[in-house]
Amino acid sequence: MSTKAIYEATGKKLLNKYLDSTAAECRCVDVDADTNWNELIDKNRWLENERLVVKPDQLIKRRGKLGLIRGNVSLQGAKDFIAETLGKEISIGHTTGKLKHFIIEPYLEHNKADEMYICIYSNRDGEIILFHHEGGIDVGDVDSKALKYTIVIDDAFNVNKMEETLLKNIPAVRRSHLSAFITKLFQVYMELQFTYLEINPLVVTTNTVYILDLASRLDQTAEYLCASKWGQIVFPPPFGRDAFPEEAYIAELDAKSGASLKLTVLNPKGRVWTMVAGGGASVIYSDTICDMGFASELANYGEYSGAPSEQQTYEYAKTILSLIFKEKNPDGKILIIGGGIANFTNVAATFKGIVKALREHREHLVEHKISIFVRRAGPNYQEGLRVMREVGATLGVPVHVFGAETHMTAIVGMALGKRPIAPPEQAELTTANFLLPTSGSKSEVQAVSNNGSSPTTKVNDDERKYNLGRPLFSNTTKAIVWGMQTKAVQGMLDFDHVCRRTQPSVVAMIYPFTGDHKQKFYWGHDEILLPCYKNMADCMKRHPEADVLINFASLRSAYESTMETLKYPQIRSIAIVAEGIPEQLTRRMIRLANTNDVSLIGPATVGGLKAGCFKIGHTGGMLDNILMSKLYRPGSVAYVSRSGGMSNELNNIICRNSDGVYEGIAIGGDRYPGTTFTDHIYRYEDDPEAKLIVLLGEVGGIEEYHICEAIKSKRITKPLVAWCIGTCASMFTSEVQFGHAGSHADNDRETAVAKNKALREAGAYVPNSFDELGDLIHMVFENLVQSGQITPKPDVLPPSVPMDYDWARELGLIRKPASFMTSIVDDRGQELLYAGMPITDVIKEDVGIGGVLSLLWFRKRLPKYATEFLEMTLMVTADHGPAVSGAHNTIVCARAGKDLVSCLASGLLTIGDRFGGALDNAAKQFSEAFDAGLHPADFVNKMRKEGKLLMGIGHRVKSLNNPDMRVVLLKQFAKQHFPATPLLDYALEVEKITVSKKPNLILNVDGCIGVVMVDLLRHCGCFTLEEATEFIENGALNGLFVLGRSIGFIGHFLDQKRLRQGLYRHPWDDISYILPEAM
Repeated sequence: MSTKAIYEATGKKLLNKYLDSTAAECRCVDVDADTNWNELIDKNRWLENERLVVKPDQLIKRRGKLGLIRGNVSLQGAKDFIAETLGKEISIGHTTGKLKHFIIEPYLEHNKADEMYICIYSNRDGEIILFHHEGGIDVGDVDSKALKYTIVIDDAFNVNKMEETLLKNIPAVRRSHLSAFITKLFQVYMELQFTYLEINPLVVTTNTVYILDLASRLDQTAEYLCASKWGQIVFPPPFGRDAFPEEAYIAELDAKSGASLKLTVLNPKGRVWTMVAGGGASVIYSDTICDMGFASELANYGEYSGAPSEQQTYEYAKTILSLIFKEKNPDGKILIIGGGIANFTNVAATFKGIVKALREHREHLVEHKISIFVRRAGPNYQEGLRVMREVGATLGVPVHVFGAETHMTAIVGMALGKRPIAPPEQAELTTANFLLPTSGSKSEVQAVSNNGSSPTTKVNDDERKYNLGRPLFSNTTKAIVWGMQTKAVQGMLDFDHVCRRTQPSVVAMIYPFTGDHKQKFYWGHDEILLPCYKNMADCMKRHPEADVLINFASLRSAYESTMETLKYPQIRSIAIVAEGIPEQLTRRMIRLANTNDVSLIGPATVGGLKAGCFKIGHTGGMLDNILMSKLYRPGSVAYVSRSGGMSNELNNIICRNSDGVYEGIAIGGDRYPGTTFTDHIYRYEDDPEAKLIVLLGEVGGIEEYHICEAIKSKRITKPLVAWCIGTCASMFTSEVQFGHAGSHADNDRETAVAKNKALREAGAYVPNSFDELGDLIHMVFENLVQSGQITPKPDVLPPSVPMDYDWARELGLIRKPASFMTSIVDDRGQELLYAGMPITDVIKEDVGIGGVLSLLWFRKRLPKYATEFLEMTLMVTADHGPAVSGAHNTIVCARAGKDLVSCLASGLLTIGDRFGGALDNAAKQFSEAFDAGLHPADFVNKMRKEGKLLMGIGHRVKSLNNPDMRVVLLKQFAKQHFPATPLLDYALEVEKITVSKKPNLILNVDGCIGVVMVDLLRHCGCFTLEEATEFIENGALNGLFVLGRSIGFIGHFLDQKRLRQGLYRHPWDDISYILPEAM
């Protein structure tokens, strides 16, 4: 969400930090059940010396009138008040909750005449300051009493105007410092991204200003801008609802994810639980449950959207299931897994995460008698529903699964026993249209006009200029896409093709993180190249025909890229997809867009479409949904919605109950959308091709009342079917913030119930619930047909579009051999796996480098002694001085100025039979002789007769009397920890024979490692003899030397760089020059 309330103490500490000397310091402390009074008093000695005020700090309004403020008390009096009320359950209206968090501050003795009221709040156009020279608990209706000063967004704060407007009733002796305070307060309000700040009373004396009671909200989306200014901010839950650890866990997942994951626990003992995809859909499911009389049984509100991964939905589902299983209900419980028709979320991937969680909790599902009802559609939904049906057959609990053919909320009535459980209807098999050519010839296909452009009548002067005769989109619209969104672009081009456009709607892309280049896409069956520019100016200059920009920039860069776009007059419409743009930045974009006569769709939107003409990004979903909803040709119904996910559901509902969609826009879920319901409904009113208008409004804001006034004044005369979602909000006992930032009612007038009533009274067609929306659209449409106002648009046969290979494979329609195979690592999921072991477990269980080697080289979790031996091997082989060939090469290469990788490669290339590569051959020779039963003496004689060297025997420096300590350590470790060392024992017997001939013919480090590794592989219990032999044949043992010696080579490289050694030239006196005699 966007705007969030903060503790009074938090707000006062922020003001203390930034108001400077314009107000007296707000000294205050927090107290809760965990407070250590001795520590608190030691840090705040004023608590002992001053009279105090104590009150709950839990977002409770009108605490004074409720008797929840205890003033002019000693420290003991404050303690007593807290002791009396801490944990006490109180009721405020319909809300019941416990007092848990308190604030203590100094008591200020003052006159009633010193109390004043001030409030700053934000709206679409700017900030409003309300000021009244009388404040306190009896201030009354400040909206009617207070003086008002408005500052339009980006306009300068005019001190003189503010004083003239607000301070006319303030004595001159107090006006100067009060003016300075208000000026500074406004500056802090803007810089710290407050959205609401109310002080009542504000005590103004002849000397200074005191802040007594404070209520405030911050724009949470601005955290990335204000983190250093805010510090650690805690956003408390509303009074009457406890914060659950599960909610905090989901919030943490949400913060780490590009998707949206939300969870609010309403009633942990409730019977009805939801797991809904989509911000708008989640509200509608809650509405329907409450409308059917189950508000008291609704256990949670939440949503997942934005294409979460399989792992993320698994974690989300697992968390909700853990909450369900905390309480048993003799009647069992209901889990509704619902959602609209997704635009781009892979339904199968998200369902697989949910299915995984369901399977893990099968016994608990049976024990708690859970009934599951599923409805979902969108990309790959057929596979998702199939997986869900399969798991339903194994869980042992009822699982009812439905797709797009079933109305979105029909499963609620089924789940709650309000309607019979219907058998799943046969889904329309639209996927085949991807694959098969159209059955009819071109001459059989009916022609249909889809130019989308028609003259419009002149509108009122107070309406925005871009409503005058200019449609947003047509079948010749050209767009530029900001961001490397290749899937979205391909989806737009496929839509163009099925709409029979003659040219692609996307002419170019902008991506500032790469140089200018071309991107390959499909246009029907053919491949085309679209230019991608690093610089926006170059793109605009080369594509003057483009008048739409679709902005996929992240929330951190969407503002800058949009403001840059607004510099180019050729762009008439901009769609902003990003969610979470700070409200101040959004309002600046809106103001400049209005000034430049540019239509701004979003932020936080999937976009919109004009059937048969043009679509924005992922709007409308995959091609199978576009075909099912007949969006490839225009219908007669135009709609506007806040929710992007619900816009796709509206496509489906309208298609099934009329001749289809003419145009649909999702204005976005933020509090301040770039264009409003009114803007688009006025366009539809003036477009003769739009015969019926559908509005899907929401709780929060007052935009729907503008529609009511337009209907009454006859500005809107076409039939309007309207429904505002969020009717459940008034039935909840505590405040709930829904998925969209703008879905929040600040007063009764902004509730969905009040808006639906007003729309109905104004003359709009309003159903009794969302469940009846489709039926009402059908009724109104049929009436228009029968009266001759609508001639249903003929259907047309769309051209076939080949399915992309990747998507066909995702759907399971094709298969091909993989180019590569791997059995040691998997990086596809939420977490990296080493031979099946999650990387977190690798770290937590401290498997070490040896353990990682065992997983990646041998695909097994080897015993602890084995992994320790592997690490020991790396340590003893890491280096053997600068004189050996590998180190020498590395040094020479480093002194030639080469990079690390080149120097390391130079040293590694010297490893072979003569240097360091004897491990494998030693292991092979000794193990073959041992396996053949050769006596050690016979083995030595055999090798001598064949003229072969005994690999692993002999050392240039070390001897029997000067042993290599590396070998001594390795032998001791093996003898002490290995279950058996037969090959090592055999090698030592061979050594006795060889040293008798020459004392330096000892078992060297290569030979020791080789034979000990054979003993490890053969006797650790993890491998068969054949597997152990295969590792040796494949060169695994030499790998140990390569890996270990790489450590030393890198060390020599860094050492030479540190010593700044110059280019090496070998001295001529160390070279024997042997030349042929002169001819």
